[in-house]
Amino acid sequence: MSKTASRWMTREAYERLKEELRVLNSDPDDDPGTNSGTVGGAGNTIPAPRYIHDPGVREARVKTIERLLLEAVVEDVPDDGIAAPGKVLTIRFDDEEETEEFLLGVRDASVSEGMDVYSPESPLGASLLGARPGERRTFTSPRGAVIGVTLVAAEPYRSPAAN
Repeated sequence: MSKTASRWMTREAYERLKEELRVLNSDPDDDPGTNSGTVGGAGNTIPAPRYIHDPGVREARVKTIERLLLEAVVEDVPDDGIAAPGKVLTIRFDDEEETEEFLLGVRDASVSEGMDVYSPESPLGASLLGARPGERRTFTSPRGAVIGVTLVAAEPYRSPAAN
């Protein structure tokens, strides 16, 4: 399977998924961290998955993580102002003054980025792919409402650790 831009994730998210996979592939009875709320020893911030002792759920999660890591794109994206995975999008919904910001990327891998993350496959994310600043797009919400949104800016994601 080839890597696609739709599977872009941050370096931090990629490393967290690799660590979670390592933990899931280890024997939970041999890892004392799984009982204490964290996994992997001193300084590790990966919480112990609650499902680590359920073999069926554990196996499904392993397959999901393996697929995400296989399809992952973790490289820098161009600073061209075009909405694409790996960019922080600033948007304004129709009839609203305030703007909103989110990262367009893999949601499953980005739970602790401190920023909302929308998948490129989500209705909002898909509608904005390829948009340029000032361009208005519409999408249909899960409840059937047609919502208008304007792209204000699209900037490459920068890790807070890099600042």
